[in-house]
Amino acid sequence: MNYDFAFYLFMGSLVTGLIWALDKWYLLPKRLARGESERKEPIIVEYAKSFFPVLAIVFLLRGFVVEPFRIPSGSMLPTLNIGDFILVNKSSYGVRLPVANKLIFGDAKPERGDVIVFRYPPEPSVDYIKRVIGLPGDRIAYREKVLYVNNVAVSRSFISQYTGPGEIRANEHLEDLHGITHNILLKPGYLSPEGEYTVPKGHYFVMGDNRDNSRDSRVWGTVPDANLVGKAFMIWMNWSDDGIDWKRIGNIID
Repeated sequence: MNYDFAFYLFMGSLVTGLIWALDKWYLLPKRLARGESERKEPIIVEYAKSFFPVLAIVFLLRGFVVEPFRIPSGSMLPTLNIGDFILVNKSSYGVRLPVANKLIFGDAKPERGDVIVFRYPPEPSVDYIKRVIGLPGDRIAYREKVLYVNNVAVSRSFISQYTGPGEIRANEHLEDLHGITHNILLKPGYLSPEGEYTVPKGHYFVMGDNRDNSRDSRVWGTVPDANLVGKAFMIWMNWSDDGIDWKRIGNIID
């Protein structure tokens, strides 16, 4: 079984909390009964009392409010660069139990155009980030670099040859995804996965903005609702091999 960081945070909070409680309600009274000072406590208790509040607060914030992620690949260029550190709203699609990822409150669903973080369906211990293209019941097609949603071609307009980091010989386009505009990359002469797909109930069809360099729903299928982690909303840091890109800090993701 694969465990993620949330699991270790939970276990750390649980263990340190139990040690603290055991000392407070059982060991401390025994020490006081023997005439020992209240300040004379085992070193493991000292560490538990120090770490428990920190671990518990981080666990709760990360599990229910916001979680940081780092972009490891160029599949979302030009929207997200390699080395971007992003923040993800964990309650955008309902409040879920950390570790178990079970929905406990709220019924909001992803909307077309949202940039979402989710558990990669073939390997749920791995988090992926892509853009929502198809909603439940949609028919999606991708042919000759043209995206179709419910048999309607999604319009796009050429901007320029891409000159940003991490990609060469790609053209940047502005795509209008039913009123949601964002930039994408297309590589002339480069073959990418094509096909037609129907999005099942409770699932979402996702694609990377770097269309010719993204393993997404065209390859491994749709994302079930149970795999949703949250909506990416801001870049809080960018740190790559070239150093810090200060201009990207604070950028809103759309």
